[in-house]
Amino acid sequence: MGTLGILTCEILELEFAHLLNEDPEIARVAILEDSRSARMIEILEAFKPQQVQRHPDLESFRPDPQNRINVIVRVLELGLHNRKQTLQQGLIQAARVMGPYVDALLLGYGLCGNALEKPDELLSDAGVPVFIPMDDDHPVDDCVGLLIGGRSCYYGEQCKVPGTFFMLPGWTNHWHRMFEQEFGNISIDMAKRLFKDYERSLLITTPVMSEKEMRRNSEAFSEMFGFRTECRQGTLRILSDTWQAAKSYLKGQTDE
Repeated sequence: MGTLGILTCEILELEFAHLLNEDPEIARVAILEDSRSARMIEILEAFKPQQVQRHPDLESFRPDPQNRINVIVRVLELGLHNRKQTLQQGLIQAARVMGPYVDALLLGYGLCGNALEKPDELLSDAGVPVFIPMDDDHPVDDCVGLLIGGRSCYYGEQCKVPGTFFMLPGWTNHWHRMFEQEFGNISIDMAKRLFKDYERSLLITTPVMSEKEMRRNSEAFSEMFGFRTECRQGTLRILSDTWQAAKSYLKGQTDE
């Protein structure tokens, strides 16, 4: 028996819910219940209502000895991305608190402005191995790099249209948060000045949300900034590979 802790941003809540729902080896998912995890809990319970265990805190979590792999998830606030240091400190604290309860950590983050350039060193206080989505020999650049298929795909679209706003499934649900005080805290006028040279909103589709729903969710955003909307297929391959690597590590520990 092993326990995997997941620390993820709200933007990737849909992708992690998909992985957990689709994996037959995961019998139960423990998730810390708060406003940030509400959507993820809703998705998990819609598919497997008996699979989800809600917890108010880590102290109430107890791994099930019948499960070869236990999973506990904490969804962190989107506002951590405001500054590199804020994200680093938020992850250090979250990893330090979760470390004693798990055998490994999986991060729903990439480099994110080089905040996680050396995740093993940054989160060493957790005391357990850290798995971060990798693009060849380096962590993915960010959530866009993760779902678009890596740096070469990301860079290719930026070269194709430099003024591109990349819209992931999660971003179509949360884009309005950039105007909230806890996150971007910018006015619409300021945002229009920031995006004045942008031309398009590029939807990165994955199995977690249809193109039709993504277009509907982001329509007001594109209209607000005068962007044309284009679409390209994304992938869950990198995230799935990281998920499998973390699981394989836990199984190896259990078999020893």
